[in-house]
Amino acid sequence: MYRYALKVYGCQMNVYDGDKMKTALKERGWTEVHEEEADVVILNGCSIRDKAEQKVWSDLGRFAPRWERERKPFVAVTGCVAQNVGRKMAARFPWVRFVSGPRHIGAVPDGLEKLMASPGEIFLFLDDDPRAFIELPGAPVERVNPWKAFVTISHGCDNFCSYCIVPYVRGRFVSRPPEDILEEMRTLAADGVLEITLLGQNVNSYGKDFTNGYTFADLLRDGALKTGVRLLRFATSHPRDFTPDIVEVMAEHSSVICPSINLPIQSGSDRVLALMNRGYTVEQYRAVVSAIRSRLPGVGLTTDLIVGHPGETEEDYRESLKVLEEFRFDLVHSAAYSPREGTGAARREDQVPHREKMARLNGVNILQSRIAREINESLVGSFFPVLLDDFAPRGDGLLQGRTPSDKVVLVEAGEEMLGRFVRVEITRADNWCLSGRIVENGK
Repeated sequence: MYRYALKVYGCQMNVYDGDKMKTALKERGWTEVHEEEADVVILNGCSIRDKAEQKVWSDLGRFAPRWERERKPFVAVTGCVAQNVGRKMAARFPWVRFVSGPRHIGAVPDGLEKLMASPGEIFLFLDDDPRAFIELPGAPVERVNPWKAFVTISHGCDNFCSYCIVPYVRGRFVSRPPEDILEEMRTLAADGVLEITLLGQNVNSYGKDFTNGYTFADLLRDGALKTGVRLLRFATSHPRDFTPDIVEVMAEHSSVICPSINLPIQSGSDRVLALMNRGYTVEQYRAVVSAIRSRLPGVGLTTDLIVGHPGETEEDYRESLKVLEEFRFDLVHSAAYSPREGTGAARREDQVPHREKMARLNGVNILQSRIAREINESLVGSFFPVLLDDFAPRGDGLLQGRTPSDKVVLVEAGEEMLGRFVRVEITRADNWCLSGRIVENGK
C-alpha cells in the first residue's frame, strides 16, 4: 500500500484536521513514514498569518533534490493555505500534484488514491462554494498525544474583521450537528482521551445557524454530562457572543469544564475596534469580563491583541496598554498587524510603519511579561489538580501539564506518570509557566 508523511502548520484546527486525515488513511491501509520514504507528503498548512504561509512556501523548495532523482514524492497541500495560494504553489513546483481547501477535507482520502492511480494529473479541490462542506467522518483516534484531543465544532466565520482572511479561506460559518460532536467525544473518551478542547473560530457563536435554539451552552452541558470526558476546554470566543448562560454552565459543571477562557480584545481603543469591525466597545468587553470573574473566581483569562492596525495612533496604542493594566490577563497572544491580501485593512493607505509596529509590540510584551509574572508569583504555595500530558520541551526528568485555569506546570516525574492526574503544589513562578512538586499521585 501507499506510504505518506504529514506535516501540520498553524493552529489547533489544522492539528485536528491532520489527525482526522491520518485516521482515515490508516483505515485505508496507508502507512505513515518519514518524508524521505513517503510516496506522498501532505502539507496541511495555515494562511491566516503571512509567517505561517511563508513556512509552507519555504518547505516546498526542499523537495527538489529528491524529485530530480526519483520523481518522488508527490506533495499534497491542504488546509487554508491551499485555498489561498494552492494554485500558485502547483504552478511553481511540479511535485505539488494535489491541492485541497479546508472545506474539502472529506474528499482528501479518495483524492489521494486517485492521485496515486493517475500520477501524471494534478488534482484541485478548492472551496468555490463558501458554505458547502464535505465532512470527513470519524473521530481522530490517530493522534500524537493519547490523553488529549481536539474536536472542531464549527467551520468558517461570518464576522469579516478588517484584518482577517478566515472568511475568505475557511468559508462562511456553519455549526456541526451536536449529535456528531458528542458521538466523536464519546469515541475519544473510550479511546483513553482525558481532556478535549472544543475548537472553532468563534466557539460561542455555535448554534446561531440552527433553528431549534440549541446553543454553545447546551453543547458544553451535554459534553460534560453525556460523553465521559474528564476535562473540557474550548477556544476561541468572541466577546460579543459570550453570553451569561455560558458562564452559568461553566460554573455548574466546574469539575469538568475548565475555568479558562480566551477572549480576544484585539485593541483597547474604541476607535480602532470600530475600524477592525469587531462589533463591541471596551465598555461592553469590560461588562463581559466582570460577569465572568464574578461567577468564576480564579478563572484564567487570556486574550489576543494586535498593535499597528492601519490608522492606529500613538493615543490608540496607549489605550491598549491601559486595558492590559486594567484587565491583567494571564496571557496575551500579541501580534504586530500583518497585511493579508483581500482584506479591508490591507487596502487602507494609513499603514503604520514596520519599525513603529515592532516598537509597540515590544512595549506590549514588556508590560505583559511583568503582569504575567506578578500573577504567577501570587500562585506560589497554591495547590492544583494537573493532568500530566507530555514531556517538558526543556529539562531532563520533567513532565508538564496544565492547571484548570490553563497555566503550564512543570514537575519532576518519570515517564510512567504520563496520563495521570496528580495534585501539585506550586513552588516557583516564571513569566510563562509554573514549577511545582507532586504532593499526591493520582491514577
